[in-house]
Amino acid sequence: MSLEIVPTNAGIGAEIRGVDLVRPLDDAIFAEIEATLDTHGVIILRDQKITPEQQVAFSAQFGDVAINHNAKDFGIDGNPEIYLISNITESGRLIGTPRAGSEWHTDMCYAKQPARATMLHAIEVPELNGLALGDTQFANTAAAWETLPDAMKRKLDGLKGVFDFRGRKRGRPISAETIAQYPPVEHPIVRTHPRTGRKGLYVMRNDCTGIVGLEEDEALSLIGALADHITRPAFVYRHRWRVGDVVVWDNCTAQHQAMIDYDLPQRRLMWRTTVKGSVPF
Repeated sequence: MSLEIVPTNAGIGAEIRGVDLVRPLDDAIFAEIEATLDTHGVIILRDQKITPEQQVAFSAQFGDVAINHNAKDFGIDGNPEIYLISNITESGRLIGTPRAGSEWHTDMCYAKQPARATMLHAIEVPELNGLALGDTQFANTAAAWETLPDAMKRKLDGLKGVFDFRGRKRGRPISAETIAQYPPVEHPIVRTHPRTGRKGLYVMRNDCTGIVGLEEDEALSLIGALADHITRPAFVYRHRWRVGDVVVWDNCTAQHQAMIDYDLPQRRLMWRTTVKGSVPF
């Protein structure tokens, strides 16, 4: 298996060609895939025809696979690691979360140990007269940090944000049990990548509800300014989905946002897996 790495030439991401995830990946090939994720923050593998078991197995090569709290209602029998993102209904019931991720965010940032990586596999992509809808945007948090003025870098040095599960609007009501599972936590505003050592901004609206040591007005103003900086066009790649796409992103280096520009009868179905991460530093 010979790989071709093709950067998106946008703010983040690279396509990896020459990978068939149906076949087991040897250590050398996976090391190249993992290094590409470390370098580019988002990797795209097109035309994959994999089973749920094969997706879970590929996810597990990056680390322990988490079971999302939504998978209890929106999962696949026999594969609790897969959580369905979908607007499809069967027997009058949604089979997945229909409007997930419409705000810029990183996955599981409200947890003490946020997700290392997230994987989406496109099973059905909504379209209108041949035009694919439901794109996902990705922003490069490391590039955003590196281009900040020195004065802002000094201001952010050592600051911690408060991350609260209750801050973001979600696609469906969340149980009190789930809310209790994720009490507010503090994470560095400037986060160091655990594998590369590269620094990046770790802050976003709503999920980040305050900054330790700052008054509320000052904290929210700073959070908003940094959130807008991270999502400047120069740092953003917009992925147009095709059936069979497998996209993996690094939640330390990338923020993402789902574009909700479709509705039934346009159908969307994604299989999501999440890889556990470490405590940010």
